[in-house]
Amino acid sequence: MKFSCGRAELVQAATIAARASAAKSPVPALEGLLIEATERGRVRITGYDLKTGIVSETDARVPESGSVILNARLFGDIIRRLPGEEVTVSVSASYNTKIESGVSSFDIVGSPPADYPALPAAEGQTTLRIEGRILRDMIARTVFAVSDNESRPVYTGALFETEGKTITAVAVDGFRLALRREELLREAEAVSFIVPGSALGEIERILSAGDGDVEIIVGDKHVIFKLDNTLLISRRLEGEFLNYRTSIPQNSKYELKVSRRELEQAVERVSLIISDKVKSPVRCVFDDGTLSLLTISAYGQAHDECAMDGDGEKLEIGFNNRYLLDALKAAPADELKICLTTPVTPCVILPADGAEENFIYMILPVRLSSNEVRNEN
Repeated sequence: MKFSCGRAELVQAATIAARASAAKSPVPALEGLLIEATERGRVRITGYDLKTGIVSETDARVPESGSVILNARLFGDIIRRLPGEEVTVSVSASYNTKIESGVSSFDIVGSPPADYPALPAAEGQTTLRIEGRILRDMIARTVFAVSDNESRPVYTGALFETEGKTITAVAVDGFRLALRREELLREAEAVSFIVPGSALGEIERILSAGDGDVEIIVGDKHVIFKLDNTLLISRRLEGEFLNYRTSIPQNSKYELKVSRRELEQAVERVSLIISDKVKSPVRCVFDDGTLSLLTISAYGQAHDECAMDGDGEKLEIGFNNRYLLDALKAAPADELKICLTTPVTPCVILPADGAEENFIYMILPVRLSSNEVRNEN
């Protein structure tokens, strides 16, 4: 095998594919990248850890097609540091590989491509199409609520559902819920599937480099995301996901409007005396036109206020500061509607303009202990 291509393009393709390679594996080939040069003048680089696979391609001059497995870390480190604008890779019959650029050259040991496991196919296909920027935004504004608790694997991913041209993404972790709805480029068959959060994180990073359309191919066991010169294939998570429609309160006693940015800044300020070691809830008092925030921890106490539209009749609720901040940072609206009923029922955050179909965030309150006494001085 022999090919030549631009160094920057090769680095980009290898970096993307390497995100799916295994850091350590009992199967040595999974710590490598499968590099294939085709007669069509393309170099295809694959990373795969048996859960997620990424294939990235770039144009090349290919006088001799073929394939080889190279250690992902070593190959990436070499090509990133090469001095020239172009790279030439030559592979012998015994898979010894020469990498050349400018005055630099490396000879490294490769492995036969037969050692690399085949990527799974998405059988029983349903195909969806969506703008890349929209999919990236959906992921960014929901993936923070994906659970990291492996004892409930189904919640370590986000649920996607389609109906007509509408696609909905939902993530829950037992303490909060994030929901986002957007439009597909065309109507599609109704389908429901759960994508692991780790795969969604990779898709978000890949999409940050471009805004082309994305084709989502949903199979019985796997789902494929095709975008530009990159393909990501992930296993689907199996299990019964939360019935979010019945979990989100439909009626609230109080509906209060607030500036997203002003509330976010106030929560950030009172969170300064909270840390991973010194945890404390943010005590929120929803009064007439004013939201008061108080935090008491071993470091001291912090108080702040935020103007709001409405009267919560001094309803007092405690929230985990990080959960509240995550929702505020992710909400794609300047003005928010906060829906509340009692100190122990969920808080629902919606856009203030009434476009409730766009996003919904739900946060469970924290029970305030009796020793958290407000200092009125």
